[in-house]
Amino acid sequence: MKKEPTDYLNTNKATWNDKVDVHMASDFYDMEGFLKGKSTLNEIELNVLGDVSGKKILHLQCHFGQDTLSLARMGAEVTGVDLSDKAIARAQEIAQKLNLESTFVCCDIYDAPNFISKKFDIVFTSYGTIGWFPDLEKWAKVVSHFLKPNGQFIMADFHPVVWMFDNDFETVFYNYFNVEPIVESETGTYADKQADIETKTITWNHPISEILNSLIQSGLEINSFNEYDYSPYNCFNKTEEFEKGKFRIKHLENKIPMVYSILGTKK
Repeated sequence: MKKEPTDYLNTNKATWNDKVDVHMASDFYDMEGFLKGKSTLNEIELNVLGDVSGKKILHLQCHFGQDTLSLARMGAEVTGVDLSDKAIARAQEIAQKLNLESTFVCCDIYDAPNFISKKFDIVFTSYGTIGWFPDLEKWAKVVSHFLKPNGQFIMADFHPVVWMFDNDFETVFYNYFNVEPIVESETGTYADKQADIETKTITWNHPISEILNSLIQSGLEINSFNEYDYSPYNCFNKTEEFEKGKFRIKHLENKIPMVYSILGTKK
């Protein structure tokens, strides 16, 4: 077992608390459009989710709840979980404003079984989530814990190949494999690169094999795994929109995977 920085939870929680209001005010998250009815879910995850009407869904790492509430608009019974108390407070405010029935819980995902007693038809997580965990075996056991028999785990996230590069995708900077924590400090945020905030993060890069094997070992059967040569979000440097809502690193074109999706079922 690799040694974990003892302060990673507090460090990352402080960063995400600092980002909440900046993100809510950003064009990236388009709160105005969301409040008027725009869904924040993308084609990649929607294709895997299918019809969620009447399904009980646990959304891990929900930030301030846009995707969670988009699922509620589709008729799902939703519970969102996030480490950031500020994000959860904002999610509750938005849900109340939109009169959408939902539950939001603030806790570390590893600790979620101590806060939530339900079982779910679907556990869902997406985009920028997996890198915040030092131990994927613990994470996968949480996923499995919350699923009913034959329940589905649905995930869409940025490909670990993306996290190997420097910010401008000029140099392979980090290891593909999970060899050590990645400690970074930066100004701004992906949603507003000019924002007047400074943040520190502690993350881990997890290869695809580690992600899939952790889920398999926790009792899930992998039904599908797909890779995509684009991002549905314009959150990286040096991108081009080659089709509406699809972004690639301009000088790399379609040469690297940028996103993947997983569908698994609890045996």
